[in-house]
Amino acid sequence: MPLVLIVVLVSFTSLDKLLLFVVFFTPLSINLEQLQFGLGLALPTEPLMFGAMLIFFIRLFFEKDFDAKILKHPVSIAIIINLSWLLFTVITSELPLVSFKHFVARLWFVVCFYFIGTIMFRNKKNIPLFFWLYIIPLSVVVIYTLFQHSLRGFGEKPAHWVMQPFFKDHTSYGAILAMVFPFLPSSFLSRELTPVKKIFIALLFVIIAIGLVFSYTRAAWLSLLLALGVFLIYYFRVRLQTLVLGFALLLTLFLYFQNDLIMYLEKNKQDSSTDLAEHAQSVTNIASDASNLERINRWNCALRMFFERPFFGWGPGTYQFLYSPYQHSNELTIISTKFGDRGNAHSEYLGPLAETGVLGALSFLGIIICVFYSASKLYFKLKKREEKIFVLSAILGFTTYVVHGILNNFLDTDKASVPFWGFIAIIVAVDVYHLKDPETI
Repeated sequence: MPLVLIVVLVSFTSLDKLLLFVVFFTPLSINLEQLQFGLGLALPTEPLMFGAMLIFFIRLFFEKDFDAKILKHPVSIAIIINLSWLLFTVITSELPLVSFKHFVARLWFVVCFYFIGTIMFRNKKNIPLFFWLYIIPLSVVVIYTLFQHSLRGFGEKPAHWVMQPFFKDHTSYGAILAMVFPFLPSSFLSRELTPVKKIFIALLFVIIAIGLVFSYTRAAWLSLLLALGVFLIYYFRVRLQTLVLGFALLLTLFLYFQNDLIMYLEKNKQDSSTDLAEHAQSVTNIASDASNLERINRWNCALRMFFERPFFGWGPGTYQFLYSPYQHSNELTIISTKFGDRGNAHSEYLGPLAETGVLGALSFLGIIICVFYSASKLYFKLKKREEKIFVLSAILGFTTYVVHGILNNFLDTDKASVPFWGFIAIIVAVDVYHLKDPETI
């Protein structure tokens, strides 16, 4: 009870300290599943976020002093459009209670770590603090996971669950490690590091890197590889026209050779393995790998649901309860389920397409496009090294999740949403508050 009273007092007097408290406990939070309507709750973080959101709205109602520069930013406009459409599809949802909870959860993530986050990051000291408060407890989880994994010989099968109870499975675990990983090598570029700090950062770098390797999460490895590509684009200052032409060329080649490519992929029989090279090779196995085949099953279900309700969708958060009838018998795998108890659409893009229709998916893509556009302009305008490190780390971490979102979706969890919306808030806050006068805090 005294701890609860302290938290309540802090939330009214210093909302940013409460959010930093939440950031620290997010990697350590425990998810309680199947409370009601198949919904879950992360403790202690989500109740605190809900309380912070209520306090924010109460303050906003009475004080009406939220910075208009944040609201007018293109990223904020894209986020507000997405939330507005999400709220509308709650009304048209097939399962309104499920959709309402999903919307409220999305709202407390966005309000706390984007809208309040942009104000919190007006103080530049809070930007690196955000990263460290997330990475340090996450490294503790990695050490715990590696210890549990070592007891089982670092096998591929135990790698799916040894991170419990902190993470549900290895895919979400790997995705989060990939999101924060770019900050560690980027932070070595700082001129303000003492030898002790360099040793500490190197130690965390090794811990997170080993955690990534033994997560056996192929999507996380792929996302980091593509994030490296984004880094090279920024490093060599590749022009937008060149990127567009390159993308158009790759798309043309894919469409021209797609039949040959599919035939090649179908010949790959390499399943998941304890051998890291073989495990990486299995990412393209669409012939026998159960995990890959189940993704294809879920994606096809999402597309069928979309074609049936293309405009409004079935309602936010409803996919896992409604997709079962859309499975075809020839697409079922050994891990398929008809009870909606083994995850969702496994795509951050096809899931919203089925649940919120074409406008829901496009508005989410609009957020991503606005973030990359704003971040790219900002990065090349910044003069001070520290700000460039923060923005680059946020861009690369954000990139890993955008890539990972093709194969999985975790934005309904605190562990993914806190860094995802936090990275966006860092980019916008630096753009609004620290671009013209980098010394301003």
